[in-house]
Amino acid sequence: MAFGDGERVPGLVEALRTARAATAPLSFVATVGGRVVGHVLLSAARLDAPRRIVDVLTLSPLGVAPELQGQGIGTRLVAHALAAADGQGMPLVFLEGSPHYYGTRGFEGAVAAGFRPPSLRIPEAAFQVARLSAYEPWMTGTFVYAEPFWALDCVGLRDPAA
Repeated sequence: MAFGDGERVPGLVEALRTARAATAPLSFVATVGGRVVGHVLLSAARLDAPRRIVDVLTLSPLGVAPELQGQGIGTRLVAHALAAADGQGMPLVFLEGSPHYYGTRGFEGAVAAGFRPPSLRIPEAAFQVARLSAYEPWMTGTFVYAEPFWALDCVGLRDPAA
């Protein structure tokens, strides 16, 4: 798993799956020989835009079995998730992650694209967005995570020296 504190992931996934939200979560798995080897979750979030609140999605977490990483499973999961979000008319998908990895999979730097992160603890390079077909240029503003991210302290990076 390429997700900060892996111990929090199961609780976050369960909380996001069961949270009351305007948009139902999208959850996809990859299987090899009947075994689940990868998972991606898109869950409801909001964009506080000047014109109005916009329903958007966040991609988190994405995980692939360590022994199968580097074989394109994560890439296919991300592509499938973005296509599903686009098919549902969602305008934007946000995430915190590696710009090297996600930058080749449809994401771009969110700050440079006119968005503000929900926390100062999110490194600018890690804050990314994919603009989908329903995106309109007026959709700028502050990205807001769903409550489970805050409740489980899964936003940004904590300073261990603090």
